[in-house]
Amino acid sequence: MKNKILALSLLLLLATMMIISISPPVKAVGEGQWITGYKIEDAASRELLVQFNSTTGVNMTSSPMIPGAEVKVTFTVNVFTSGSGNLKLASGLQKSSTHANGYWELISQDYTLGSAYNPNSVSTEFNWVVGTFTIALYGKVPNSATDTAKLIHVVTLTSASGGAAIDQINVLATTANLAAFNVLYDQQEAKLKSLISGGVAQGYIDIYTNVLNASRTIATAGDVPEAMALLNGLNVSNEPVSSTMETLFLPIVAVLAVVAVIFVVLFLRVRGKVSYFQLVVEDQIKDLEGLTLRASKIDRTMSSSLESVKDRLKRLVGM
Repeated sequence: MKNKILALSLLLLLATMMIISISPPVKAVGEGQWITGYKIEDAASRELLVQFNSTTGVNMTSSPMIPGAEVKVTFTVNVFTSGSGNLKLASGLQKSSTHANGYWELISQDYTLGSAYNPNSVSTEFNWVVGTFTIALYGKVPNSATDTAKLIHVVTLTSASGGAAIDQINVLATTANLAAFNVLYDQQEAKLKSLISGGVAQGYIDIYTNVLNASRTIATAGDVPEAMALLNGLNVSNEPVSSTMETLFLPIVAVLAVVAVIFVVLFLRVRGKVSYFQLVVEDQIKDLEGLTLRASKIDRTMSSSLESVKDRLKRLVGM
């Protein structure tokens, strides 16, 4: 049984590492020489969502940007060199439904934007002359049809004549479901730290960590409900603190590891390997029958959790 658990953990770890190597994480950016600082607030409550300070180099996300939210973006542009023609600011935000005075609002009074500046347009031009100014942008975060996080080009600075972006403010918008997942993930991550400090069996810690990583991968791929179900499956009434208890509790987390492997494989669409993992799951279901019976004599809560995992596995393979 221990060899089987080790093999399943290794499969989960390899699958998770493969996905991470394919899809690198995205964070809020806007750290060029031109946009030297910015903050994004909820337009109504003024709650700070994202902030970047060029002096400290710290890019901080305080709260998620949710699709449909009305936001105010205040940023500073440092035009450190002059050029021919104009510069252009554009936004990937939709028009605000609460701010009646257009998209842009110049805050600085010592920089002349020029006649091409139009605060009511989603993209506006301004004079390309040396200087620094602070400007605010009002808009609405675009809605998303899925639970997949979406990169929003909040502000893009380019030459008015075209070409590549000179600088940008890019933020990963998080859906409401993903925000709920992040809260649950943080709770489980905090629990993992307490388990480590409490001296829980290392085998349990290793598999718990792998399940956390797999849930993050699944949520990023767009299946947030299943990712949350996977995290909720980690809730057991007791954790193994000795080798005797470890032999009873490790199969619970091993089964969750199998579920994670199945989901990872499905997301990667590696159809040729699904049948193998299905056989592994069916084998685990058989093991769970006896394990559930033994667990019911020790802990009813644990027995109920095992029963729930078993039912989910059966639905997964169509039994």
